[in-house]
Amino acid sequence: MSPRLGLFVTCLVDLVRPQVGFAAVKLLEDAGCTVEVPSTQTCCGQPAWNAGADAHAADIARQVVDTFESFDYVVVPSGSCGGMIKNHYPEALAGDPAYDKRARALAAKTYELTSFLVRVCGASGVVARCDCKAGYHDSCSSLREMDVRDEPRKLLGAVEGFTLQELSEPQVCCGFGGLFSVKYPEISERMADDKLADVEKSGAEIVVGGDLGCLLHLAGRAERRGMTLRFRHVAEVLADMNDTPALGEPVP
Repeated sequence: MSPRLGLFVTCLVDLVRPQVGFAAVKLLEDAGCTVEVPSTQTCCGQPAWNAGADAHAADIARQVVDTFESFDYVVVPSGSCGGMIKNHYPEALAGDPAYDKRARALAAKTYELTSFLVRVCGASGVVARCDCKAGYHDSCSSLREMDVRDEPRKLLGAVEGFTLQELSEPQVCCGFGGLFSVKYPEISERMADDKLADVEKSGAEIVVGGDLGCLLHLAGRAERRGMTLRFRHVAEVLADMNDTPALGEPVP
């Protein structure tokens, strides 16, 4: 029987770039999964958690637990939101007699998208084409909270025409960090500029990544600097959905 999983779409994907969600569904269904997208899902609660509004974050976490705990797995096309569910829900709901154990159970079956495809589904390739030289941006949350690095590279290696140009410092933050970019805009901009300089040095013409927040941050900074770089979520490339304009590319 195919695993039944709930796709946690994320706020940014839902509101800014829904094709990432459609790409994720295609990839998961192609891997033999039964995918559902609960209509009652909301934000993961990370903004509240990072702002110190622990009670509000806990309320949101309870709602997410209620919505997703019946699934075999929870899959998230974002290391950031995935990290919130996997690492911080057990903290937010620790000691809650009704939700402590349930939060830990949900955390144990929550995966970032490419990690799930490789580690759980055993995927080793995809049927897709993207003629480009690309740099891969490892978000802080994917690397440090979800332990995801090799999985997207393994899958991208099967994309026809795709050439990976590794950055010299792929582990360095882009400066987004959610509320960090709002609280400390000057530092955030400098960090984005450093990341963009690394991309330029690599010779990449497009930046691929697993967190839409980072990609939007970098795309906005590149546009303000007059750069012609393009940005795509890894799910779009793997699902062969490259016919839509990339971030940073003019919409016809």
